[in-house]
Amino acid sequence: MAFGKLLIIASAILFVLGLIVSYAPWLINWFGKLPGDIRLEGENSLLFIPFTSMLIVSVVLTIFINLFFRR
Repeated sequence: MAFGKLLIIASAILFVLGLIVSYAPWLINWFGKLPGDIRLEGENSLLFIPFTSMLIVSVVLTIFINLFFRR
């Protein structure tokens, strides 16, 4: 795949994600609030580790890449 095509596809995906965040934030409201996401709050600090959310994103991206970019 040419580098130009890859840039076009990546920018189209970022454009769609930007539209979703701007006009339909309830579609991604679940992100970071799943069981298994760690959030520790102190008086002056916050530690947030979205373990389960990143696991789901990783699985979805792996499936997407294997379906569309397999040779």
